[in-house]
Amino acid sequence: MRVLLIQPPSHDPFADQFFLFEPLALEYLGAGLRLDGHEVELLDARLEPDIAAACRRFQPDLVGLTGYTSHLTIVKGIAARLKNDRPELFVVVGGHHATVRPTDFNDPAIDAVVIGEGVFTLREIARAVTAGTPLLAIPGLALPDPAGMRFSEPRPYTDLNDLPVPDRTLTARHRSRYFSEWFKPLASVRTSLGCTARCTFCALWSITGGKYLRRAPEAVVEELKTIAEPNVFFCDDESMCDVKRMDRLAGLIEAAGIKKNYFLYGRVDTIVRHPELFARWAKIGLAQVFVGMEDYSDERLRAMNKEITIAQQARAVQILDELGIMMYASYMVDPAYSAADFRNLLAHVRRMKHTYATFTVMTPLPGTRLHAEREAELLSRKPELYDMIHALLPTTLPLPVFYDELAKLWAKAVPFHRVIPTLARFGPWGMLQRLRMLGPALSRIRTAHQHYD
Repeated sequence: MRVLLIQPPSHDPFADQFFLFEPLALEYLGAGLRLDGHEVELLDARLEPDIAAACRRFQPDLVGLTGYTSHLTIVKGIAARLKNDRPELFVVVGGHHATVRPTDFNDPAIDAVVIGEGVFTLREIARAVTAGTPLLAIPGLALPDPAGMRFSEPRPYTDLNDLPVPDRTLTARHRSRYFSEWFKPLASVRTSLGCTARCTFCALWSITGGKYLRRAPEAVVEELKTIAEPNVFFCDDESMCDVKRMDRLAGLIEAAGIKKNYFLYGRVDTIVRHPELFARWAKIGLAQVFVGMEDYSDERLRAMNKEITIAQQARAVQILDELGIMMYASYMVDPAYSAADFRNLLAHVRRMKHTYATFTVMTPLPGTRLHAEREAELLSRKPELYDMIHALLPTTLPLPVFYDELAKLWAKAVPFHRVIPTLARFGPWGMLQRLRMLGPALSRIRTAHQHYD
């Protein structure tokens, strides 16, 4: 069978100027399909947008599409166009949104929706389509139907150690183009899945049924040995919470003589409780940690079930600064913020003396407790607005004022003189990216209120 896996174009190509991660999920799927002898191609439509031309050239029997909530309309549109051109083509959709809201893909242009991890599910779909056997016998599927979506039995989440190594030959022609701001070129590696926290705004822990799934450190090291890129992003939902495992992984990386720059997610409380772990990782190349700081008050942090405190935030900043690790501090702006709240957050960020900070809007993403509790209040249900920039809950301030205040945070929270020494570590590319992004980013934020109609 000929299978075309498609990473859809971004709903807002502007975001691709900030980061463009490799389509790791599709590389996993391709590796699994090739084990069964299928001919596989991967089309990254962010870089090669002519999907119709790719289909005419490759003539696939099956197309697999993936996407987040913001891709919903894009994915359905691609499926419709492909099905219109070739009605016999079998179209499968998977990914994050398909897992948390499969019924949103109850569409006549889609033949099957994969819920959860798709490597083994897609292999079984390909076998069933080839043999003409019933799809509902395959666990983890939803089948579109005008009378209402039909579901097979749930599939338990796959042991990560049973998955094949992602097939990066599928993206060989684009490897130099994947990056995250100043990390370029950048490879993505998964060492775990899920999270031990239960934040109200996040669905990642619920997707795995609350389990924190881990790959064996030895398997991660073997994969790292195959990575050509000098920079590696551990795209885990939270990398460091299993302290013993990550300490062992650091030791194995050091023993193997692997030299990379690492970028990963870490929680405030993990940093505070285990500074020795981060010190060990700093010695083997940990350059940056994405840390969800989220807000400026203990009361607000408790409300989102973040399980950290302002005092811990300050200590985490100090620990990473002393280790020479850049904290990529991330804050979420509540749509309910008043002008005073914006001032308080700005003052808090300045007290933290970050070298880099980003600001998103608290968004009720499907699959989260926040969405379940406040869905009736949504200002819009347009999928492309689920981008962490648009306010989807009512704002205390008028929308144009809210976005102007958000833009001020980006412009004023971290003085540029504090950013320069850190970015200088990443060379001319880092400095150039920061200079290129700030102006357009502020303009985009200030005009975000125009996109609700």
